[in-house]
Amino acid sequence: MAENIYKTDGTIDSFENPRPGREYEIEFVAPEFTSVCPMTGLPDFGTLTITYVPGARCIELRSFKYYLFAFRDRGIFYEDLVNQVLDDIVAAIAPRSAMVTGEFNARGGITARVTASFHGD
Repeated sequence: MAENIYKTDGTIDSFENPRPGREYEIEFVAPEFTSVCPMTGLPDFGTLTITYVPGARCIELRSFKYYLFAFRDRGIFYEDLVNQVLDDIVAAIAPRSAMVTGEFNARGGITARVTASFHGD
């Protein structure tokens, strides 16, 4: 049975890990990620890469897509965004480990990459 973690900005559903005794890595890449710059109100574009080693639960991909869509109209700095996604993943599924990397498109000739990691027990 799927469990839900409800957030004001979306929901991350999960399902039982079919191989809880094995350590394996899952990677999601969202190449069309968008949010809003809180300073200018202009859209920010980038690629989010989520890599995790599941514990007892795995992220249900459809719900995760909609969770990410919730950021489209949200004003948030890159640093906060990447850490918020990581915090929500940890709260939703308690992975063995997880890493979120945001690679954001150029603005004024400068690109940005932000990475946050979690290492469980």
